[in-house]
Amino acid sequence: MPSTSDLLQGTLDLLILRTLALESMHGWGIAQRIQQASKDALQIGQGSLYPALHRLEYKGWISADWGASENNRKAKFYSLTATGKAQLKAELKDWDRLTTAIGLVLKQV
Repeated sequence: MPSTSDLLQGTLDLLILRTLALESMHGWGIAQRIQQASKDALQIGQGSLYPALHRLEYKGWISADWGASENNRKAKFYSLTATGKAQLKAELKDWDRLTTAIGLVLKQV
């Protein structure tokens, strides 16, 4: 099973932005949603997830507020900002170009 270290640089950011486009959630919830959506093919470890969340928050693409989790524990909930929504659109466009280019190369080999 691929780990986050196997993902292309920037792919984790795209996965987080896309996940938060659905709803605000805490870090563990983000990791769980990505794992479920990928049918357990992707598992995001805390050592990759939280630095990425901090980086995205620093860039202004997500915001964070404290709240209570499902089990009533204090948790930081992350939300996509307007800037983050615009960035997600750009990232998805870049992802489509990249995957198309890789596909073309793989067909020739």
